[in-house]
Amino acid sequence: MYNKVKTPVEIKAMQESGRLLATVLATLTKAVQPGMTTKDLAEIAKRELRGTGGQPTFLGQYGFPDVICISLNDEVVHGIPSSKREIKLGDIVSMDFGVTYDGMITDSAVSIVAGDVPNQRVGKLVRDTEASLYAGVAVLRDGVRVGDVSHAIQQVLERGGYGVVRDMVGHGVGHQLHEEPDIPNYGKKGTGPILSAGMTIAIEPMATLGDFRVFIDIDGWTIRSNDRSLAAHFEHTVLITENGSEILTKL
Repeated sequence: MYNKVKTPVEIKAMQESGRLLATVLATLTKAVQPGMTTKDLAEIAKRELRGTGGQPTFLGQYGFPDVICISLNDEVVHGIPSSKREIKLGDIVSMDFGVTYDGMITDSAVSIVAGDVPNQRVGKLVRDTEASLYAGVAVLRDGVRVGDVSHAIQQVLERGGYGVVRDMVGHGVGHQLHEEPDIPNYGKKGTGPILSAGMTIAIEPMATLGDFRVFIDIDGWTIRSNDRSLAAHFEHTVLITENGSEILTKL
């Protein structure tokens, strides 16, 4: 499904969806502590969304078994919460969440380091991956091409010497979780589909401390870095406007 220009009513629903999502992720970010399990975090997400009018988009999506993806360390994305996965001091915890409100979907992700940061390079990976997200957002406006967004992300990540994950990309979002066009995290300026005011996209850079290649783990969901290097993942759902953009999943 192509990313249609959203109506004012649909945009209003996505604004509320994004607000609910951002509130849940902010709560989870504060809650992360060494000794917790990834399932503990999933239960918090479920509890926080209950009664708000929002629904957890990921639950059952393509068969996914939980409300949120939680990935640790070399797990790039799509980690399944588990009561057996204990978070340790210094772990990178990536949380990817989707909310459906009044039929409209937003999608967002954040990576944090549990407890104190024992390794400066790990902290820099997380900060730089987030910075690449905002570099992509900064170029958004009516008429921009996807390649302009992709190039802005790639510049930040490659300047830091990171592996820029190519097999997983950002995407249109709104009526469905994944709509066209794809938004890669690497690309050439002036290329790709044109983005128009009223479209909504999810920009989501993923970077590693090593090789950019990834593989699907034995559970059929979790995406890991090929060389088991640490990874970070950030994402926002963004509305394109005439003169710029509005981040829908930011408080």
